[in-house]
Amino acid sequence: MTEPAPVPDDEPVSVLFTWAVTPGREADFERWLEEVNAASARFPGHQGVTWLRPQDAPKGAEPRYHCVLRFRNGRDLSRWLTSPEREVVVRHLAGIAVEAEPRETTTGMETWFSLPGRPVLPPPRWKMAIVSFLGVYPCVLVFQLLGAEHLSELPLPMVLRAAILPLVLAPILTYLVMPWLSRALRGFLYDRR
Repeated sequence: MTEPAPVPDDEPVSVLFTWAVTPGREADFERWLEEVNAASARFPGHQGVTWLRPQDAPKGAEPRYHCVLRFRNGRDLSRWLTSPEREVVVRHLAGIAVEAEPRETTTGMETWFSLPGRPVLPPPRWKMAIVSFLGVYPCVLVFQLLGAEHLSELPLPMVLRAAILPLVLAPILTYLVMPWLSRALRGFLYDRR
């Protein structure tokens, strides 16, 4: 198995794994998914996992499962990847599946609009701008309706008050809104007609 490229210790990180499953062992692999998901979720910094299951693989071909694993930072990811717990869980895959491709690692906002290692061109910038607007505008609106009035009453310099909105919205957009929107609007983002 290939180790992911080094990532900064203090940035959120996503890693793409690809597993080639022995034909006929898909049910065993699905049970293993539950085991590995539970094990990784117990580790500090774990921020979720998304599994992309294969669409009808040709008869006799190894079905390929893709996993996008997210951790708070590279340090937390490294603890999971080098842990005895993960080593035990991965050993349970003997004869069921193998890690098929080198792991791909991304950090920061590049994960909003791309899946690492996939031969897909990024969406046009104008589409990313529209989807970003659709994510940012409702968040800003809710913040304005619920918090702007109280914000002006805080005994802080204007520069610090102005920093509150981006401090609140950046994590909400990065971890909740934009991943959801980019999945929900993938047909729009990646339509090349």
